[in-house]
Amino acid sequence: MSGPLVITWTLTALFAVLVLPCVLRLVRLDYGRLGSAVRNGDLAELLLVVAMVAMLSPVGGPIPAAGWQAVLALTAGWFAVSWWRGRRSGHSACGHHAVACAAMLFMVTFMPHSEVSHGPWLVMSGPEAAPALWLSLAFGVAAAYFAVDAVRAGVSAARGGSSGAGQVSRWVCRVVMGLGMGYMLLGAAV
Repeated sequence: MSGPLVITWTLTALFAVLVLPCVLRLVRLDYGRLGSAVRNGDLAELLLVVAMVAMLSPVGGPIPAAGWQAVLALTAGWFAVSWWRGRRSGHSACGHHAVACAAMLFMVTFMPHSEVSHGPWLVMSGPEAAPALWLSLAFGVAAAYFAVDAVRAGVSAARGGSSGAGQVSRWVCRVVMGLGMGYMLLGAAV
């Protein structure tokens, strides 16, 4: 992820702040009433926020890239299966989380890493060479998906979301995550 150091630090701080609403939802909400799909979605959102902090931070993270790849692959698989099994009963959020985890896995695997200065740690904020054409196209398509999803989530947040506990918080986090993912993917596509 290339970009000025001020932008990477600003985005790192922004995503670090998103940890708070994710944790507050996990602590405060009655998941017995809301269902396990909502709890799993909130846990996935927390995982993705922490992964974004690790990817954007110019300092690096405490988990090597291979650890992130394993966690994101398992999470993407979990949500893909959950979406497939519940697709007729409105588990579209599971599909979105599967796509988000797969996109993060794709970024961890194929985006340039600054491993020379940080060893095996996950750092994507150093300047690197341009990616291959197929990677640029894949990153561009994924960025478009997250941009459209961020707009849809923003509209839902502005309308007050559906009548569920913590729903506006979820939509706002989804807007910020979508814009952040789009930014990182477009930065990688160039």
